[in-house]
Amino acid sequence: MTATQSSPWPAPTASGPVAAAVTVPGSKSVTNRALVLAALAAGPGLLRRPLRSRDSALMAGGLTALGVGIEEGAGPAGAEEWRVTPGGGLRGDAAVDVGNAGTVMRFLPPVAALADGPVRFDGDPRSHERPLHGVIDALRALGARIDDTARGSAGALPLTVHGTGALRGGPVEVDASSSSQFVSALLLSAPRFDKGVELRHTGERLPSLPHIRMTVEMLRAAGAEVEAPEDSGEPNVWRVAPGPLRGRDLTVEPDLSNAQPFLAAALLTGGRVTIRDWPRRTTQPGDALRAIFTEMGGSCELVTTADGTDLVFTGPSAGSSAGGVRGIDIDLSEVGELTPGIAAVAALADSPSRLRGVGHLRLHETDRLAALTQEINGLGGDVTETEDGLEIRPRPLHGGVFHTYDDHRMATAGAVLGLAVEGVRVENVETTAKTLPDFTGMWTGLLAGADTGPGAAPGAGAPAAARRD
Repeated sequence: MTATQSSPWPAPTASGPVAAAVTVPGSKSVTNRALVLAALAAGPGLLRRPLRSRDSALMAGGLTALGVGIEEGAGPAGAEEWRVTPGGGLRGDAAVDVGNAGTVMRFLPPVAALADGPVRFDGDPRSHERPLHGVIDALRALGARIDDTARGSAGALPLTVHGTGALRGGPVEVDASSSSQFVSALLLSAPRFDKGVELRHTGERLPSLPHIRMTVEMLRAAGAEVEAPEDSGEPNVWRVAPGPLRGRDLTVEPDLSNAQPFLAAALLTGGRVTIRDWPRRTTQPGDALRAIFTEMGGSCELVTTADGTDLVFTGPSAGSSAGGVRGIDIDLSEVGELTPGIAAVAALADSPSRLRGVGHLRLHETDRLAALTQEINGLGGDVTETEDGLEIRPRPLHGGVFHTYDDHRMATAGAVLGLAVEGVRVENVETTAKTLPDFTGMWTGLLAGADTGPGAAPGAGAPAAARRD
């Protein structure tokens, strides 16, 4: 199943500098990890302000199929809350729809190995092309029985995990060079394995390390004993001891990667955008946007308010001595999900860019390197795909249809291009519902100068700072 498609969406062009405040919905990465940990805990848990999107709904649906209770409601302040009640034991004889969600297709098979009976996994056509061999091979080495040859080839969906109520665990080697989610998937369920896990990454460079750090931090907060490479001094080795997990009361951070298009709007228009509730300390890869977009010509500051901390980001003003939006030469291996938005900004910069270390993006929701090259060049751009990234030479762009390939980050990249290029029409913009519900409404509100996003109070512009740090 894919998002419902309509006619291409006409991306609005900015008439001047934007000035708005944005409340970004909760982090998908935190929400889906928290759901798994809560489902495996010894007692109930509570998620405050979780992301409600297609990916998180698929994760919740998969866990519910395994017998986990997930009750949705609103807290005293009106913010959404999900109460998670683990079952007495995970049930088998279930079917899980993964859609095209990497976290669901990779995080839930280890959980299913702990269920009592077979659990069948399938999803969107693109999910059949995305790598799962790391998780499948590792689970087999740890004692699981998995059928993954329904389409004649192993290592991908559809598949069936034959759960027995327990998993032996122990040492295992994984090549996670195509996706850090292979590591996170095994670590999240490891406290429930009889022997825990000692996981060693054996491949080349491991991408998206911040997401693994997020997994480790959340495991520890739930009571797990975890030894990471920075603790032991052993590169690429993680150890998780067997033991109970505790249910938590967790408030989900805003999704900082989903703040990217709104920050890009300030950068490209010379405006100012405030992102509400930006955490001072986080493991989210999106936090790197502060440094990346500053290097590309903007400036930012964290502002302490009565309710927490906001990020105020300002783009270069016209005639600034610092120049306009600058190109960048950068290794994005740890923050690959930011590549589409950075590529869109780079196509509008005043100097060339080189984006490196992201060859693994060919295996994401779509082949993002090929897709960005095709679509930006289709608007008159000059992008060359390299072995591990993109080279972007800015040229005047023109309007046209920007295809998304059912990829939410391609859709937001198209919207960013439309800020400066008249006539850009984004095909299947609805795919943004994967992680950013009502993106088009938020985008329209941004350009109107409104306080926009879930739960945002009506009003215009970014607020005055209470205290700047």
